[in-house]
Amino acid sequence: METTVLLEARAVQKHLRRSPRKVRLVADAVRGMNVQKALNQLKFIQQGAADDVAKVVKSAAANLRDKFQDQALDNEDLVIKTIFVDEGVTLKRIQPAPQGRAHPIRKRSCHITVVVGQAVVNDKN
Repeated sequence: METTVLLEARAVQKHLRRSPRKVRLVADAVRGMNVQKALNQLKFIQQGAADDVAKVVKSAAANLRDKFQDQALDNEDLVIKTIFVDEGVTLKRIQPAPQGRAHPIRKRSCHITVVVGQAVVNDKN
């Protein structure tokens, strides 16, 4: 059995004030999953980034339903085709240190991109 993606839409969350390294751990957990299954999985992941990733996945699914209104699409029929996390801008701050020194603090941000599509099962018999 092969699956091919016919319809697709995407959603992007930019300038999220979380470290991309931490968000990638959550994104890797749901990559390639069915949307409904991924949302259920994200409910039980105990990391702060899980809520943000779920929000973007829901938005991508809603974008697909809005883009193709003539078709009845449910979360069961949709698959996360790609999900990736890029590094955003880094806010640079200074932490005062002993003897007049200063230690740098980097407040990182990230961009989450999710592409969802309709999965169709093709039987080649």
